[in-house]
Amino acid sequence: MTQIESLRTQARLLFDAAVTAADPARAVRHGFAHTPLPPQNSGGRTFLIAIGKAAPSMLGEAMAAIPDAHAALAVTHHENDATLKGAELLRAGHPVPDEAGARAAQRVMELLAEATENDRVVALISGGGSALLPAPPPGISLADKARLNDLLLSAGLDIVQMNLVRQQVSLLKGGGFVRLAAPAPVFAYLLSDVIGDDLRAIASGPTVSPIGTATDAITTLRTAGIWDMTPESIRNHLETQKDQTFDPLPDATNTLVGSNRLSLEAMAEEAQRIGLTPRIVSDALIGDVNDAADQVLAELIARPEPTALLFGGETTVKLAGTGRGGRNQELALRVALRAPELNARWVFLSGGTDGRDGPTDAAGGVVDAGTLPRIAAAGQDVTALLANNDSYAALAAGGDLLMTRATGTNVADVQTLIISP
Repeated sequence: MTQIESLRTQARLLFDAAVTAADPARAVRHGFAHTPLPPQNSGGRTFLIAIGKAAPSMLGEAMAAIPDAHAALAVTHHENDATLKGAELLRAGHPVPDEAGARAAQRVMELLAEATENDRVVALISGGGSALLPAPPPGISLADKARLNDLLLSAGLDIVQMNLVRQQVSLLKGGGFVRLAAPAPVFAYLLSDVIGDDLRAIASGPTVSPIGTATDAITTLRTAGIWDMTPESIRNHLETQKDQTFDPLPDATNTLVGSNRLSLEAMAEEAQRIGLTPRIVSDALIGDVNDAADQVLAELIARPEPTALLFGGETTVKLAGTGRGGRNQELALRVALRAPELNARWVFLSGGTDGRDGPTDAAGGVVDAGTLPRIAAAGQDVTALLANNDSYAALAAGGDLLMTRATGTNVADVQTLIISP
Protein backbone atom coordinates (compact mmCIF):
# COMPACT_ATOMS: atom_id res chain seq x y z
CA MET A 1 0.00 0.00 0.00
CA THR A 2 1.43 3.40 -0.96
CA GLN A 3 1.42 6.30 1.48
CA ILE A 4 -1.42 8.01 -0.39
CA GLU A 5 -3.47 4.81 -0.29
CA SER A 6 -2.82 4.67 3.44
CA LEU A 7 -4.02 8.25 3.87
CA ARG A 8 -7.14 7.50 1.86
CA THR A 9 -7.84 4.50 4.09
CA GLN A 10 -7.44 6.68 7.17
CA ALA A 11 -9.82 9.28 5.73
CA ARG A 12 -12.45 6.60 5.20
CA LEU A 13 -11.99 5.35 8.77
CA LEU A 14 -12.69 8.86 10.06
CA PHE A 15 -15.79 9.15 7.88
CA ASP A 16 -17.06 5.79 9.11
CA ALA A 17 -16.52 6.93 12.71
CA ALA A 18 -18.72 9.97 12.03
CA VAL A 19 -21.51 7.78 10.69
CA THR A 20 -21.25 5.33 13.58
CA ALA A 21 -21.52 8.17 16.09
CA ALA A 22 -24.78 9.20 14.46
CA ASP A 23 -26.29 5.72 14.85
CA PRO A 24 -30.03 6.38 15.13
CA ALA A 25 -30.78 3.56 17.56
CA ARG A 26 -28.10 4.76 19.95
CA ALA A 27 -29.45 8.31 19.62
CA VAL A 28 -32.96 7.20 20.57
CA ARG A 29 -31.68 5.25 23.57
CA HIS A 30 -29.83 8.38 24.69
CA GLY A 31 -32.95 10.48 24.18
CA PHE A 32 -35.25 8.18 26.15
CA ALA A 33 -32.71 8.12 28.99
CA HIS A 34 -32.30 11.91 28.97
CA THR A 35 -36.00 12.75 28.54
CA PRO A 36 -38.06 9.75 29.68
CA LEU A 37 -41.63 9.47 28.50
CA PRO A 38 -44.21 10.08 31.23
CA PRO A 39 -46.32 7.09 32.32
CA GLN A 40 -49.04 6.09 29.89
CA ASN A 41 -52.56 7.18 30.87
CA SER A 42 -54.87 4.34 31.84
CA GLY A 43 -56.48 3.11 28.65
CA GLY A 44 -54.38 5.48 26.58
CA ARG A 45 -52.49 4.53 23.43
CA THR A 46 -49.03 5.33 22.11
CA PHE A 47 -48.51 6.32 18.47
CA LEU A 48 -44.92 5.95 17.22
CA ILE A 49 -44.26 7.97 14.06
CA ALA A 50 -40.74 8.18 12.60
CA ILE A 51 -39.90 10.52 9.73
CA GLY A 52 -36.61 10.91 7.87
CA LYS A 53 -33.63 9.03 6.49
CA ALA A 54 -32.99 7.44 9.88
CA ALA A 55 -36.65 6.60 10.51
CA PRO A 56 -36.46 2.76 10.44
CA SER A 57 -33.59 2.53 12.94
CA MET A 58 -35.10 5.15 15.23
CA LEU A 59 -38.49 3.45 15.15
CA GLY A 60 -36.97 0.03 15.78
CA GLU A 61 -35.34 1.26 18.97
CA ALA A 62 -38.54 2.98 20.10
CA MET A 63 -40.55 -0.20 19.48
CA ALA A 64 -38.10 -2.14 21.65
CA ALA A 65 -38.68 0.37 24.44
CA ILE A 66 -42.47 0.55 23.90
CA PRO A 67 -43.47 -2.92 22.62
CA ASP A 68 -47.19 -2.36 23.14
CA ALA A 69 -47.52 0.75 20.97
CA HIS A 70 -50.89 1.11 19.25
CA ALA A 71 -49.31 2.16 15.94
CA ALA A 72 -45.75 2.23 14.54
CA LEU A 73 -45.07 4.01 11.26
CA ALA A 74 -41.78 4.92 9.57
CA VAL A 75 -41.42 7.11 6.49
CA THR A 76 -37.98 7.06 4.89
CA HIS A 77 -36.39 7.49 1.45
CA HIS A 78 -36.49 4.97 -1.38
CA GLU A 79 -32.78 4.14 -1.04
CA ASN A 80 -33.16 2.94 2.56
CA ASP A 81 -33.68 -0.81 2.20
CA ALA A 82 -34.17 -1.49 5.91
CA THR A 83 -36.89 -3.85 7.08
CA LEU A 84 -38.83 -3.51 10.31
CA LYS A 85 -41.01 -6.30 11.65
CA GLY A 86 -44.28 -5.22 13.22
CA ALA A 87 -44.24 -1.71 11.76
CA GLU A 88 -45.68 0.06 8.76
CA LEU A 89 -42.74 1.15 6.60
CA LEU A 90 -43.30 3.61 3.76
CA ARG A 91 -40.72 5.01 1.34
CA ALA A 92 -40.80 8.31 -0.53
CA GLY A 93 -38.78 10.56 -2.81
CA HIS A 94 -35.83 12.66 -1.68
CA PRO A 95 -34.69 15.37 -2.36
CA VAL A 96 -37.62 15.93 -4.75
CA PRO A 97 -41.08 15.01 -3.34
CA ASP A 98 -43.09 12.36 -5.16
CA GLU A 99 -46.51 10.71 -5.13
CA ALA A 100 -45.30 8.10 -2.65
CA GLY A 101 -44.44 10.92 -0.27
CA ALA A 102 -47.88 12.46 -0.71
CA ARG A 103 -49.46 9.12 0.24
CA ALA A 104 -47.12 8.80 3.22
CA ALA A 105 -48.05 12.29 4.41
CA GLN A 106 -51.72 11.37 4.16
CA ARG A 107 -51.10 8.27 6.27
CA VAL A 108 -49.30 10.31 8.94
CA MET A 109 -52.20 12.74 9.07
CA GLU A 110 -54.68 9.86 9.39
CA LEU A 111 -52.84 8.50 12.42
CA LEU A 112 -52.60 11.93 14.04
CA ALA A 113 -56.33 12.41 13.57
CA GLU A 114 -56.94 9.24 15.61
CA ALA A 115 -55.06 10.46 18.67
CA THR A 116 -57.05 11.74 21.66
CA GLU A 117 -56.11 13.64 24.80
CA ASN A 118 -55.73 10.31 26.61
CA ASP A 119 -53.11 9.13 24.10
CA ARG A 120 -49.54 10.19 23.42
CA VAL A 121 -47.66 10.67 20.16
CA VAL A 122 -43.92 9.93 19.99
CA ALA A 123 -42.28 11.60 16.98
CA LEU A 124 -38.84 10.42 15.85
CA ILE A 125 -37.48 13.05 13.47
CA SER A 126 -34.35 12.94 11.32
CA GLY A 127 -32.96 14.74 8.30
CA GLY A 128 -34.73 14.39 4.97
CA GLY A 129 -38.19 14.47 6.50
CA SER A 130 -39.04 17.72 4.77
CA ALA A 131 -39.03 16.29 1.24
CA LEU A 132 -40.39 12.90 2.32
CA LEU A 133 -43.73 14.25 3.54
CA PRO A 134 -45.18 16.73 1.04
CA ALA A 135 -48.54 17.79 2.42
CA PRO A 136 -49.52 20.82 0.35
CA PRO A 137 -52.51 22.94 1.38
CA PRO A 138 -55.63 22.82 -0.81
CA GLY A 139 -55.03 24.38 -4.21
CA ILE A 140 -51.35 23.47 -4.42
CA SER A 141 -50.48 20.37 -6.44
CA LEU A 142 -47.65 17.97 -5.77
CA ALA A 143 -46.14 19.02 -9.10
CA ASP A 144 -46.09 22.63 -7.89
CA LYS A 145 -44.42 21.53 -4.64
CA ALA A 146 -41.81 19.57 -6.60
CA ARG A 147 -41.18 22.58 -8.82
CA LEU A 148 -40.70 24.78 -5.75
CA ASN A 149 -38.28 22.26 -4.31
CA ASP A 150 -36.26 22.22 -7.53
CA LEU A 151 -36.07 26.02 -7.46
CA LEU A 152 -34.95 26.10 -3.83
CA LEU A 153 -32.25 23.48 -4.46
CA SER A 154 -30.90 25.26 -7.54
CA ALA A 155 -30.88 28.75 -5.99
CA GLY A 156 -28.04 28.04 -3.56
CA LEU A 157 -30.18 28.62 -0.45
CA ASP A 158 -29.06 27.10 2.84
CA ILE A 159 -31.22 24.55 4.67
CA VAL A 160 -32.76 27.12 7.01
CA GLN A 161 -33.83 29.37 4.13
CA MET A 162 -35.26 26.43 2.20
CA ASN A 163 -37.19 25.12 5.17
CA LEU A 164 -38.54 28.57 6.00
CA VAL A 165 -40.26 28.51 2.61
CA ARG A 166 -41.29 24.85 2.74
CA GLN A 167 -43.01 25.33 6.10
CA GLN A 168 -45.37 27.87 4.63
CA VAL A 169 -46.71 25.48 1.98
CA SER A 170 -47.26 22.40 4.14
CA LEU A 171 -49.90 21.04 6.52
CA LEU A 172 -47.27 19.12 8.54
CA LYS A 173 -44.18 21.34 8.65
CA GLY A 174 -43.57 24.31 10.94
CA GLY A 175 -45.55 22.81 13.83
CA GLY A 176 -48.29 21.37 11.65
CA PHE A 177 -47.65 17.88 13.02
CA VAL A 178 -48.37 19.09 16.56
CA ARG A 179 -51.50 20.97 15.50
CA LEU A 180 -52.88 17.87 13.79
CA ALA A 181 -52.05 15.65 16.80
CA ALA A 182 -53.83 17.93 19.30
CA PRO A 183 -55.20 17.33 21.86
CA ALA A 184 -52.75 14.41 22.28
CA PRO A 185 -49.39 15.45 23.76
CA VAL A 186 -46.37 15.10 21.44
CA PHE A 187 -42.91 13.95 22.54
CA ALA A 188 -40.33 14.43 19.81
CA TYR A 189 -36.77 13.07 19.61
CA LEU A 190 -34.68 14.72 16.90
CA LEU A 191 -31.51 13.63 15.11
CA SER A 192 -30.12 16.88 13.71
CA ASP A 193 -28.82 17.30 10.17
CA VAL A 194 -28.81 21.08 10.59
CA ILE A 195 -25.69 23.04 11.46
CA GLY A 196 -26.30 24.86 14.73
CA ASP A 197 -29.10 22.40 15.55
CA ASP A 198 -31.99 24.80 15.05
CA LEU A 199 -34.92 22.46 15.77
CA ARG A 200 -37.15 24.55 13.53
CA ALA A 201 -35.06 23.57 10.51
CA ILE A 202 -34.73 19.82 11.12
CA ALA A 203 -37.15 18.18 8.64
CA SER A 204 -38.76 21.65 8.40
CA GLY A 205 -39.76 21.54 12.07
CA PRO A 206 -42.95 19.44 12.23
CA THR A 207 -43.04 19.61 16.03
CA VAL A 208 -41.79 23.16 16.64
CA SER A 209 -42.82 26.68 15.73
CA PRO A 210 -42.05 27.85 12.19
CA ILE A 211 -38.85 29.67 11.28
CA GLY A 212 -40.69 32.61 9.79
CA THR A 213 -43.91 33.83 8.24
CA ALA A 214 -45.42 33.81 4.79
CA THR A 215 -44.07 37.33 4.36
CA ASP A 216 -40.58 36.05 5.19
CA ALA A 217 -41.00 33.27 2.63
CA ILE A 218 -41.96 35.77 -0.06
CA THR A 219 -38.92 37.89 0.79
CA THR A 220 -36.65 34.83 0.63
CA LEU A 221 -37.95 33.83 -2.79
CA ARG A 222 -37.65 37.37 -4.12
CA THR A 223 -34.12 37.81 -2.79
CA ALA A 224 -33.09 34.50 -4.34
CA GLY A 225 -34.47 35.69 -7.68
CA ILE A 226 -36.93 32.81 -8.03
CA TRP A 227 -40.24 34.46 -7.03
CA ASP A 228 -41.39 34.92 -10.63
CA MET A 229 -40.52 31.29 -11.43
CA THR A 230 -42.43 29.98 -8.42
CA PRO A 231 -45.74 28.30 -9.39
CA GLU A 232 -48.69 30.67 -9.34
CA SER A 233 -50.63 28.53 -6.85
CA ILE A 234 -47.82 28.87 -4.31
CA ARG A 235 -47.42 32.60 -4.86
CA ASN A 236 -51.18 33.06 -4.38
CA HIS A 237 -51.12 30.94 -1.21
CA LEU A 238 -48.26 32.91 0.31
CA GLU A 239 -49.89 36.24 -0.55
CA THR A 240 -53.09 35.07 1.17
CA GLN A 241 -51.33 33.61 4.22
CA LYS A 242 -49.31 36.72 4.97
CA ASP A 243 -52.47 38.45 6.23
CA GLN A 244 -53.65 35.52 8.39
CA THR A 245 -53.34 35.14 12.17
CA PHE A 246 -52.95 31.74 13.85
CA ASP A 247 -53.54 30.30 17.32
CA PRO A 248 -50.44 29.57 19.42
CA LEU A 249 -48.82 26.21 18.72
CA PRO A 250 -49.79 23.49 21.25
CA ASP A 251 -47.00 22.49 23.61
CA ALA A 252 -44.65 19.68 22.59
CA THR A 253 -41.57 18.21 24.26
CA ASN A 254 -38.58 18.28 21.89
CA THR A 255 -35.28 16.54 22.67
CA LEU A 256 -32.13 16.69 20.52
CA VAL A 257 -30.51 13.22 20.42
CA GLY A 258 -27.70 13.51 17.84
CA SER A 259 -25.83 16.10 15.78
CA ASN A 260 -22.98 16.90 13.40
CA ARG A 261 -20.78 18.15 16.25
CA LEU A 262 -20.97 14.82 18.06
CA SER A 263 -19.86 13.08 14.87
CA LEU A 264 -16.89 15.43 14.50
CA GLU A 265 -15.84 14.61 18.05
CA ALA A 266 -16.03 10.91 17.21
CA MET A 267 -13.82 11.54 14.16
CA ALA A 268 -11.27 13.24 16.39
CA GLU A 269 -11.24 10.25 18.74
CA GLU A 270 -10.74 7.85 15.83
CA ALA A 271 -7.93 10.00 14.44
CA GLN A 272 -6.09 9.79 17.73
CA ARG A 273 -6.63 6.03 17.85
CA ILE A 274 -4.95 5.52 14.47
CA GLY A 275 -2.04 7.82 15.29
CA LEU A 276 -3.12 11.13 13.74
CA THR A 277 -3.19 14.54 15.41
CA PRO A 278 -6.73 15.85 14.94
CA ARG A 279 -8.18 19.33 15.12
CA ILE A 280 -11.79 20.33 14.58
CA VAL A 281 -11.41 23.42 12.40
CA SER A 282 -15.09 24.22 11.96
CA ASP A 283 -18.50 22.72 12.64
CA ALA A 284 -20.07 25.35 10.38
CA LEU A 285 -18.61 24.83 6.91
CA ILE A 286 -21.61 26.34 5.17
CA GLY A 287 -22.45 28.67 2.32
CA ASP A 288 -21.31 28.54 -1.28
CA VAL A 289 -19.11 25.58 -2.15
CA ASN A 290 -16.47 27.91 -3.65
CA ASP A 291 -16.05 29.73 -0.35
CA ALA A 292 -15.91 26.41 1.50
CA ALA A 293 -13.14 25.22 -0.82
CA ASP A 294 -11.19 28.41 -0.04
CA GLN A 295 -11.46 27.67 3.69
CA VAL A 296 -10.13 24.16 3.21
CA LEU A 297 -7.33 25.33 0.92
CA ALA A 298 -6.28 27.98 3.43
CA GLU A 299 -5.76 25.22 6.00
CA LEU A 300 -3.86 23.10 3.48
CA ILE A 301 -1.46 25.96 2.76
CA ALA A 302 -1.03 26.98 6.39
CA ARG A 303 -0.49 23.53 7.89
CA PRO A 304 2.04 21.36 6.07
CA GLU A 305 2.77 19.39 9.27
CA PRO A 306 1.18 15.93 9.75
CA THR A 307 -2.37 16.40 10.94
CA ALA A 308 -6.02 15.48 10.45
CA LEU A 309 -8.15 18.59 10.07
CA LEU A 310 -11.88 18.10 10.55
CA PHE A 311 -14.84 20.09 9.25
CA GLY A 312 -18.59 19.71 9.44
CA GLY A 313 -21.44 21.55 7.81
CA GLU A 314 -23.57 21.72 4.72
CA THR A 315 -22.52 23.79 1.73
CA THR A 316 -24.64 24.94 -1.19
CA VAL A 317 -24.16 24.80 -4.95
CA LYS A 318 -25.63 27.15 -7.52
CA LEU A 319 -26.50 25.06 -10.54
CA ALA A 320 -25.29 26.48 -13.83
CA GLY A 321 -25.10 23.27 -15.87
CA THR A 322 -26.92 20.04 -16.54
CA GLY A 323 -24.44 17.55 -15.09
CA ARG A 324 -24.77 15.21 -12.12
CA GLY A 325 -23.19 15.65 -8.75
CA GLY A 326 -23.69 16.99 -5.26
CA ARG A 327 -22.22 19.54 -2.90
CA ASN A 328 -19.68 17.10 -1.41
CA GLN A 329 -18.48 15.88 -4.80
CA GLU A 330 -18.16 19.44 -6.06
CA LEU A 331 -16.34 20.58 -2.93
CA ALA A 332 -13.83 17.73 -3.22
CA LEU A 333 -13.28 18.41 -6.90
CA ARG A 334 -12.78 22.15 -6.36
CA VAL A 335 -10.23 21.46 -3.63
CA ALA A 336 -8.33 19.13 -5.98
CA LEU A 337 -8.49 21.62 -8.84
CA ARG A 338 -7.14 24.55 -6.84
CA ALA A 339 -4.78 22.82 -4.40
CA PRO A 340 -1.22 24.17 -4.56
CA GLU A 341 1.90 22.12 -5.06
CA LEU A 342 3.22 21.24 -1.60
CA ASN A 343 6.13 19.31 -0.21
CA ALA A 344 3.58 17.13 1.54
CA ARG A 345 1.13 14.37 0.77
CA TRP A 346 -2.53 15.07 1.41
CA VAL A 347 -5.99 13.57 1.04
CA PHE A 348 -9.29 15.40 1.30
CA LEU A 349 -12.62 13.65 1.88
CA SER A 350 -16.04 15.28 1.83
CA GLY A 351 -19.11 13.15 2.38
CA GLY A 352 -22.75 13.19 3.41
CA THR A 353 -23.36 11.09 6.50
CA ASP A 354 -26.55 9.75 4.89
CA GLY A 355 -24.48 8.07 2.20
CA ARG A 356 -26.02 10.06 -0.61
CA ASP A 357 -24.81 13.29 -2.16
CA GLY A 358 -27.35 15.02 -4.38
CA PRO A 359 -29.27 12.89 -6.90
CA THR A 360 -26.43 10.33 -7.19
CA ASP A 361 -25.42 7.01 -5.66
CA ALA A 362 -22.24 8.50 -4.18
CA ALA A 363 -21.79 9.93 -0.68
CA GLY A 364 -19.16 12.42 -1.85
CA GLY A 365 -15.56 12.42 -2.99
CA VAL A 366 -12.03 11.55 -1.83
CA VAL A 367 -9.28 13.45 -3.65
CA ASP A 368 -5.50 13.84 -3.54
CA ALA A 369 -2.72 15.37 -5.62
CA GLY A 370 -3.13 12.61 -8.20
CA THR A 371 -6.82 13.25 -8.83
CA LEU A 372 -6.42 15.68 -11.72
CA PRO A 373 -3.81 13.57 -13.56
CA ARG A 374 -6.08 10.52 -13.24
CA ILE A 375 -9.05 12.43 -14.66
CA ALA A 376 -6.93 13.74 -17.54
CA ALA A 377 -5.59 10.25 -18.23
CA ALA A 378 -9.17 9.08 -18.56
CA GLY A 379 -9.64 11.62 -21.37
CA GLN A 380 -11.83 14.00 -19.37
CA ASP A 381 -11.63 17.79 -19.08
CA VAL A 382 -12.10 18.56 -15.39
CA THR A 383 -12.67 22.29 -15.92
CA ALA A 384 -15.44 21.70 -18.46
CA LEU A 385 -17.07 19.04 -16.31
CA LEU A 386 -17.04 21.30 -13.27
CA ALA A 387 -18.52 24.19 -15.26
CA ASN A 388 -21.40 21.84 -16.13
CA ASN A 389 -21.81 20.81 -12.47
CA ASP A 390 -20.75 17.32 -13.55
CA SER A 391 -18.55 16.52 -10.57
CA TYR A 392 -19.81 12.93 -10.50
CA ALA A 393 -18.42 12.17 -13.97
CA ALA A 394 -15.11 13.85 -13.13
CA LEU A 395 -14.59 11.98 -9.87
CA ALA A 396 -15.74 8.72 -11.42
CA ALA A 397 -13.09 9.14 -14.12
CA GLY A 398 -10.44 9.56 -11.43
CA GLY A 399 -11.71 6.72 -9.26
CA ASP A 400 -12.38 9.24 -6.50
CA LEU A 401 -16.08 8.82 -5.66
CA LEU A 402 -16.92 8.05 -2.03
CA MET A 403 -19.33 5.11 -2.22
CA THR A 404 -21.13 3.87 0.91
CA ARG A 405 -24.78 3.10 0.05
CA ALA A 406 -27.49 4.56 2.29
CA THR A 407 -26.30 4.69 5.91
CA GLY A 408 -29.68 4.99 7.60
CA THR A 409 -28.72 8.19 9.39
CA ASN A 410 -28.10 11.84 8.57
CA VAL A 411 -26.25 14.55 10.51
CA ALA A 412 -25.27 16.67 7.50
CA ASP A 413 -21.78 16.51 5.96
CA VAL A 414 -18.29 15.92 7.32
CA GLN A 415 -14.88 16.58 5.80
CA THR A 416 -11.35 15.60 6.70
CA LEU A 417 -8.06 16.90 5.32
CA ILE A 418 -5.17 14.59 6.22
CA ILE A 419 -1.68 15.95 5.64
CA SER A 420 1.52 13.90 5.80
CA PRO A 421 5.14 14.89 5.08
